Amino acid sequence: MPAAPPARPISDELRDDVLVRLRRIEGQVRGVQRMVEDRRDCRDVVTQLAAVKAAVASLSTLLAERYARDCLCAGDSVNSDEVARLLDVLKAAR
Repeated sequence: MPAAPPARPISDELRDDVLVRLRRIEGQVRGVQRMVEDRRDCRDVVTQLAAVKAAVASLSTLLAERYARDCLCAGDSVNSDEVARLLDVLKAAR
């Protein structure tokens, strides 16, 4: 079995975007916690949880796309092991 390729860190630009999104998601989750503590209507809580889920899915998709473009397609050829890893990442992101 071939060794895993060296890790490729997230670019500074993408890192900043990811951190902003994660902080926003964190704020959304805290908002949901407050809603539950305040005994808000279940429909409102579910609506906010759906927004959190969508934000996480959007971030996962962004990172997977950047991984595919910047890491898999950066070389002269596409490595089938890397493609399999991408598929695993996409499956886990769902």
